[in-house]
Parts: sequence; structure tokens; C-alpha cells
Amino acid sequence: EGNAISDFVKPDRVVIGTDNERVEKIMKELYRPFVRTGNPILSMNIRTAEFTKYACNTMLASRISMVNEFAAIADRLGVDISSVREGMASDTRIGHHFLFPGLGYGGSCFPKDVVALAEVASEHGVETHMIDAIQRVNGEQRQRFVSKLLAFYGDNIVGKSFAVWGAAFKPNTDDLREAPALYVIDTLLEKGAKVSVHDPEANEGLREIYGDKVVISDDNYDILDRVDALIVCTEWGKFQNPNFKRMAEVMREKVIFDGRNIYEPEQMAELGFKYFSIGRPDIV
Repeated sequence: EGNAISDFVKPDRVVIGTDNERVEKIMKELYRPFVRTGNPILSMNIRTAEFTKYACNTMLASRISMVNEFAAIADRLGVDISSVREGMASDTRIGHHFLFPGLGYGGSCFPKDVVALAEVASEHGVETHMIDAIQRVNGEQRQRFVSKLLAFYGDNIVGKSFAVWGAAFKPNTDDLREAPALYVIDTLLEKGAKVSVHDPEANEGLREIYGDKVVISDDNYDILDRVDALIVCTEWGKFQNPNFKRMAEVMREKVIFDGRNIYEPEQMAELGFKYFSIGRPDIV
């Protein structure tokens, strides 16, 4: 999502699932113009192709859960997960894709595909310890983030006001399915806080979900007026280099909880913000 055209015309590979030779030939002819640089067209039977799709998404989900678990350990050790990530990503056997700590994965693909693969395995008598752990870690990650926020306020946020930047499960889409931001918003509301939200594309969907339970604005700065803290849940480009001076002038408290590690702790310290992120030392 958000990259569909680019992914279609510049695929890493094309996987064709068919049991019909004529269909295979036609599909290869159709896709050949898009793989002129030598990326492969792979043909296999339908069940194998389906499994390949589930296996790919589960593997990518595992990388997200793995780096998030590393981040949880880094938090306790006082280690900066950003440096750890760089060290890992520079190893060509590992690489940098899907290795960014955050609130965990969401959307329409990873959650359902990981669950589906585990359920299919269970139906055929195969235990899936690692796949089950991927799901568990992903759920725990957003809980850890909210726990950090609650700990800062002594577990009492009744009447506190929070602005949330980003709600879609990732940038460049309005998709709110399984979005980690929804867990964050729901928990804040359950704890008695006031919530204002801005997302560049998902505001309409947010209105359908929350109605008047939250304030939804088309301007990300408007919702900062007199808030106790800003919470970043989606790493939209427009959030990555904001006007911090303007933010500091309107926020009641200069506090940021960054669920996507889009700001640098050193800069936040210089600007006088209290800053909390994922797997990096807090600035208080």
C-alpha cells in the first residue's frame, strides 16, 4: 500500500501460481517487460505460490518483531537501538529492510497472513512456536509503548490532553486496519484522557470509528494547542521535520512520545523537550 504502482512496474520478482501451461505462458509474456533487468519470473503450482506469499509476509513480520524485541532489551540496558540497527543492517546477510523499531506492524496483509499461516499449520498438526511468537511480540510492542507513557504520568492520565500525529498503519495510505495507533488512542480514552488526532489521509476513517469521542483535525499544528504531550504513531513525511519552535509555543508541556523514532534525542534535548522513543535513552 502506498507503493503499488512502483512495486508493479519494478518488481523484485514475479511469482505465478498456476496449474495451466497456457496460463503460465500468457502471464510470463505479460510480465516480461517489467523484469528486463533480470529479476526472475517464478512459476509454481497454486498451493506453493500461496504458501510463498504467506511465508514472505511472515518472514518480514518476524524482522519487525525481532527488532522490536531487541529495542525492549536495549531500553533496559541503556543501549541505543539505532546504533544496533546500523550494525545489523550493514551485515549483508541481514540488510536494512523491515528493521526499524516502532509500534509494530499493522494493515491488511501482515496480521492476517501471519495468523493464516499459523492456523493452516495447526490444522495439519504442525506447531508454530516462532510464528506464534511473532504475533505475541507485535501485540506486546504497542503495550510497552503505552506503558512508558503511563509510567511517566504515574499511571494517572485522567483529564490529560494528548495530540496524536498519524493513525494509518503506515505512511502514504489511509488504511486503519490493525493500525497500532488505534490501540494507543483506545487506551488513552479508556484511561480518561482527551485525545486529538491528525492524519494526512485517514481522518475520514477516524471519524467513522470514533465520532465525537476524539477531536480530529485537518491541521497537525492545531491539535497541539495546550496539550500535555504529542504522540507520534505514523512516520508521515510531513511530521519528520516540523516547526519545533511553533510546537513549543502552543503545547502546555514540551513532551513527545515518538512511536516511530523519527526525531533525534540529542536535538530534542537541545530544544528542551522531554522525549521518549523506542529502544533509545529517554530525555527527561
